[in-house]
Amino acid sequence: MPTSTLSHPAFTRIPPWVQSKLTPIAISKITAVYDFVENECIPLEPIMKSQISSPSSRWTTQPLMHELREKAKAAGLFNLFLPKHFKESPGLTNLEYACCAEIMGRVYWAQQTMNCHAPETGNIELLAKYCTPAQKKKWLQPLLDGTASSAYSMTEPDVASSDATQIGCRITREGDEYVINGRKLYGNCIWNSENKFYILMGLSDPENPNKWNRHSTVIVPTSTPGITQVRNLTIMGYDHAPEGHGEYVYKDVRVPVENIILGEGRAFEIAQGRLGPGRIHHCMRLIGQCERAYELALIRCIDTRKTPRGKSIGSFDSNIERIAQMRLEIDQARLVVLNAADTMDKHGNKAGRYAIAQSKILIPNMATRVIDECMQLYGGQGLTQHTPLPEMWTYARFVRIADGPDSAHRHQVGRDELKTAEKFLERNKEYRRKYLKAAKEMGVEVETFHGVTPDV
Repeated sequence: MPTSTLSHPAFTRIPPWVQSKLTPIAISKITAVYDFVENECIPLEPIMKSQISSPSSRWTTQPLMHELREKAKAAGLFNLFLPKHFKESPGLTNLEYACCAEIMGRVYWAQQTMNCHAPETGNIELLAKYCTPAQKKKWLQPLLDGTASSAYSMTEPDVASSDATQIGCRITREGDEYVINGRKLYGNCIWNSENKFYILMGLSDPENPNKWNRHSTVIVPTSTPGITQVRNLTIMGYDHAPEGHGEYVYKDVRVPVENIILGEGRAFEIAQGRLGPGRIHHCMRLIGQCERAYELALIRCIDTRKTPRGKSIGSFDSNIERIAQMRLEIDQARLVVLNAADTMDKHGNKAGRYAIAQSKILIPNMATRVIDECMQLYGGQGLTQHTPLPEMWTYARFVRIADGPDSAHRHQVGRDELKTAEKFLERNKEYRRKYLKAAKEMGVEVETFHGVTPDV
């Protein structure tokens, strides 16, 4: 590919091994996403904020968001996340989309302007993968077109939802309908009229001896009688209007049987399919968010108005080391995410679960550390709305929980690693056997060989 093409600033942080894999369409999309975020999104951040400041319009999507979504759609920047094996996909690999997502992450809401935001990404992929043609026409197409939005309703307040087998919201079949009763947390606020339906996971067969076959997934229109939003759920004090999250009660909510996805008892199969690439989209965007925070920190370090003890903030050795450490952590985190995306492209989502888990563990923790250091460099101002840093930190902290807590992913990685211990024991036994043979031939006294005791 021409070197001049990759001289665009969009490719500054993309490693050479990734650049060599980019197709012409990917290069075009990455460049266009960069230009759109830099020219259409970042300069308009204050305007976007001001449009949701009025109580009367707080839960209504901002006019500017609608305007930018139309621009992005016209520019061919909609639904870039959808993997290329779907016929509805614009044609990017996971690796190529990761480069786009990092750029989108520079502004929290830039992803939404391109219809690449959660939970839409996961829901669109779920519907594209598992729904019938009729269901796709009714529910998927409006999401792809950006004329409707949706939410995923899974988490519950009364159980440990990190163990999804405990989900207890009941789905009971009565004739040609499913009746839903229970309580749910999260799921975008019903107060925003653009939110048209929930994809709900509930308990449909509690007596099934196989706990993985007890749950089903159904589409529930938000206009269905019996759904009550109890309140908005704030995240670390932010209400995240105009989408936000809600706490819900489902009481005798009835939906037609054709709203079930894939069939009864298939919820876990669907949930795992939904959490393929979408599981690390947050991580991809966090890299871009950290880059933006880092840039703000660099600006603070050279601000001539801020000179404690007569020196710029960046002149202090401790801050020079802070800057270096942040640079190193962001760059290594990017490699982890790109490796996960490339692994999914080459070997599939299931084979890539280890790399996905690595991303889910490492990147949110890195992001909270880096953004925290950036806030520290800003002092008291770093904790206020003078910068986007507090909101950035909150999002990074949220991602440690989103799509499964990082502790669950650590458990998975640790459990899988322990399964490899036996082969290493056998390898070390073989080392010892060779050592004993060599010691005998050389006439030297035998000692314990590393971690292998003499009797094994």
